[in-house]
Amino acid sequence: MGDGGIGSTQQDARARAFATPLADLHPGDPDLFRTDTHWPTFERLRAEDPVHWCRDSEFGPYWSVTKYQDIMAVDTNHHVFSSDAALGGITIRDARPDLRRPSFIAMDPPKHDVQRKAVSPIVSPGNLALMEPIIRERASKILDALPVGETFDWVDRVSIELTTQMLATLFDFPFDERRKLTHWSDVATALPIKGGLVETEEERQAELMQCLAYFTRLWNERVNEPPRGDLISMMAHSDATRNMTPDEYLGNIILLIVGGNDTTRNSISGGVLALNQNPGEYDKLRANPDLITNMVPEIIRWQTPLAHMRRTATADIALGTKMIKKGDKVVMWYVSGNRDGEVIENPNALIIDRERPRQHLSFGFGIHRCVGNRLAELQLKIVWEEIMKRWRFVEVVGEPKRVRSSFVKGYEILPVRLHA
Repeated sequence: MGDGGIGSTQQDARARAFATPLADLHPGDPDLFRTDTHWPTFERLRAEDPVHWCRDSEFGPYWSVTKYQDIMAVDTNHHVFSSDAALGGITIRDARPDLRRPSFIAMDPPKHDVQRKAVSPIVSPGNLALMEPIIRERASKILDALPVGETFDWVDRVSIELTTQMLATLFDFPFDERRKLTHWSDVATALPIKGGLVETEEERQAELMQCLAYFTRLWNERVNEPPRGDLISMMAHSDATRNMTPDEYLGNIILLIVGGNDTTRNSISGGVLALNQNPGEYDKLRANPDLITNMVPEIIRWQTPLAHMRRTATADIALGTKMIKKGDKVVMWYVSGNRDGEVIENPNALIIDRERPRQHLSFGFGIHRCVGNRLAELQLKIVWEEIMKRWRFVEVVGEPKRVRSSFVKGYEILPVRLHA
């Protein structure tokens, strides 16, 4: 299975990655991620060409930055490496110029700073303490409803359900319609493809307009009420965000939905898979459930729920031995930096009692470091505490179905069986 497992698929992928001329490697190919065969490509690039130019792809030409320290250098230099939506935004796939929606993750200072500040109180330590019992109660309810001894889809029943309930709380979104949030998150990040979730860009935009209409109704309710503790009310009553254009509002809503949904959800699924692939670590956890606090950031590193973030160079700059030109697209492969053996010891293994488990790139660095990272960790910690109280083994009983995306590194289906 996947990661580090040397099935014939992995061996073929390895042979292919090392036989292809360097100049022809396209690490952003979504099919590599769908088949979990991207690892050898990144291994080769880290060793032979850590700042790599892909001259042609369905996303246009781009630079790949694959080593931990180089990624840090890009991520912490927002003066030269811009996130601005007007330059193409934060993913390898350029937003169409007529559809570029700003959100604070796709902005540079000073605008980024004030908009981020408007929503960050929701994840203050005080607020997280208030959320903890709610998360625990919900996690318990979700887990208690699962069938023991039968095969079911962990992604749908646990990962999506828990994170969507949490999102509904953060937005104070009508609880019985919460699956709309999951749907919009998936629509926002899906690649248009025949037979896919969205087949065309027009179809995606039509769905996102429904999302905007729904959230505009909620905004109009909240703006006329006294300020409350939910994200929409915070934005409606903050000087920095109350005059956003509809495009900007939708941009920020999508950012908060995807940030609050995809990342945590795929780490919840990824953790189950990781422990199945590293059974000695699962034994360690059974022997000492107190390791959960340390295990959570290690799962987030191992999974790397967002494979990359992209920047656009605003000036010529040297990185490693390469010269990046103004206007070039620069992709920071977090998924590769998190497996850089020069910085992280034995990086392909899940080690739940790792000495420095927070030394990873999954949340990004610099001004765009994930605003909800502590909430993500809290949800994972609680769900694992509750899992360990209930079952000896959450067994993965089939190959996971992975998302076809080189941005969201996630799972569509993970078949499991519970052992009492």
